[in-house]
Amino acid sequence: MSKYLALEQSELVVTGRLVDASNATLFAHVDFNGLQIACIYKPIAGERPLWDFDKGCLAYREFAAYCVSEFLGLDLVPFTILRDGPYGQGMVQEWIEIDESIDLSEYFSKDHPELRKMAFFDAIVNNTDRKIGHILPTAGNKTYGCDHGVTFHEEDKLRTVLWQWAGDSLTVDEIELLQRAAQSLQSDLRSQLEELLTVEEVDAVQNRVNRLLSQGCFPYPSPDWPAVPWPAF
Repeated sequence: MSKYLALEQSELVVTGRLVDASNATLFAHVDFNGLQIACIYKPIAGERPLWDFDKGCLAYREFAAYCVSEFLGLDLVPFTILRDGPYGQGMVQEWIEIDESIDLSEYFSKDHPELRKMAFFDAIVNNTDRKIGHILPTAGNKTYGCDHGVTFHEEDKLRTVLWQWAGDSLTVDEIELLQRAAQSLQSDLRSQLEELLTVEEVDAVQNRVNRLLSQGCFPYPSPDWPAVPWPAF
């Protein structure tokens, strides 16, 4: 059994709670070959309704973000599943140990390829809450992102601390990924997302991808919506 299969099938044991989170965010683990695999468990029952995300649930949006990251081969979102747990169905995500030697207050503003990839991803999924604390750099020079519950809104609501590429031209590789997404949003990827989001929200993903292809550059901050989440960390 792999550790990912263990996260899917083994008993989920809750050991704590992240008290700063606005929704129920529980620290948990599963047993894997005598070791404990740490994870985050966000039960749907513990979600607090949001006025502008009143359709579906945040756990489905978290999983949808993982699906897009995996489909595009970006490997930005830690392994994520939907499964039952002690408090009902919810999102379970592999815990990522960050490199404590990296100062996030400096790192987030750098021109780093991992951060650029994250900004590109956020533009596609319409992330309205990319805080500094949602950036997870690891010791292996790999960076993950977490907390994607407020994504995929049908209105443009991009809020992020990663604006250092605003207006920059997309690379050939980024354009190829968008072309791949645009094609699959008419078939396989659309079918997957429609199980998690509304039809209008999936249509909005398609429109954003097409707009990025048409404009050929990273988006600028909107004058109609706060550009940076608060608090930024």
